[in-house]
Amino acid sequence: MDQVQNYVLGGIIGGVIYNNDITILQFIMVLLIWTLLVLSVKFFKEHNRYVKNIIDGKPRVLIKNGQVDVNECLKRGVSASELMFRLRAHGIYEVSKVKSGLLEQNGQLVVIEYGDENIRYPIIVDGQPNIDVLELINKDVEWLNAEVKKRGFEDINDVYLGEYLASRLRLTPYKKN
Repeated sequence: MDQVQNYVLGGIIGGVIYNNDITILQFIMVLLIWTLLVLSVKFFKEHNRYVKNIIDGKPRVLIKNGQVDVNECLKRGVSASELMFRLRAHGIYEVSKVKSGLLEQNGQLVVIEYGDENIRYPIIVDGQPNIDVLELINKDVEWLNAEVKKRGFEDINDVYLGEYLASRLRLTPYKKN
């Protein structure tokens, strides 16, 4: 997102430099409109899970319970040889030993093996529940809401980060002013 913003800003500035017909007032108006648009997108991205998923994307499950989701791999452009290469880089030589394989937004493959009990699952991120993690640990949003309320929070939105480790939930609140 930042890279796109910089390209557009460069185009705006370049347009002013190379076009003598653009006045300072027009330039300032375009900059104000662009700034307003960028700030609006940033606000909605931080406060709405659906907008965040559209802009940033979300991790995709390529392997679940030792089974490769071939359609998801092909959609994401991951060949069988690349998948196996990435698994070998994690020291895994059999797909059946993988509980979950997630392709992150940055292209990194996160692998969770069977028996990995000390993995911290980010169950709440920026006040939004992580549905994929809830499915992975066989829980639902209602369970998460109940756990959050038990710990004295009004809502999931009050939690900056929630981690699930060894059947325990650790919550980090937003700092109150």
